[in-house]
Amino acid sequence: MRYVRTAGATALATATGLTLVATAITGTAQAAPTSLYPPSALVLTLGEGDSPETARVVRAVTLSCAPTAGGTHPSPASACAELAATGGDLGALARLAEGRPCTREWAPVTVTGDGVWQGRRVSWSATYGNTCQLRARTATVAALTF
Repeated sequence: MRYVRTAGATALATATGLTLVATAITGTAQAAPTSLYPPSALVLTLGEGDSPETARVVRAVTLSCAPTAGGTHPSPASACAELAATGGDLGALARLAEGRPCTREWAPVTVTGDGVWQGRRVSWSATYGNTCQLRARTATVAALTF
């Protein structure tokens, strides 16, 4: 009789253990969200060259805007405010910047921005004739210096 009880207890313990392993494997446990905010994080690059595919990247920064501005961008708070004003449209940033006179020197620079804005995937690039044109035609987000 004692053997039957021990075997039953062993079977119960084994079944419980298998259930826990099965739960871990199938992932039925619900993970808690890590943030209340949809992600808004970008990687911005500045490269020498006239296309995103061939430009030699000379600077890359990160920009995170939710829940607070941060990253390695030189002015994260200003950059996040500019992005918020355009709804995360990196292409619209040129309309925010004020122009200034630049030389007509051809030394192309390409800026790229890839990441997520309020949970939506974004990808953008633009090429300017030189760094003066870059600074004159872009807002703080893309005003990365060499």
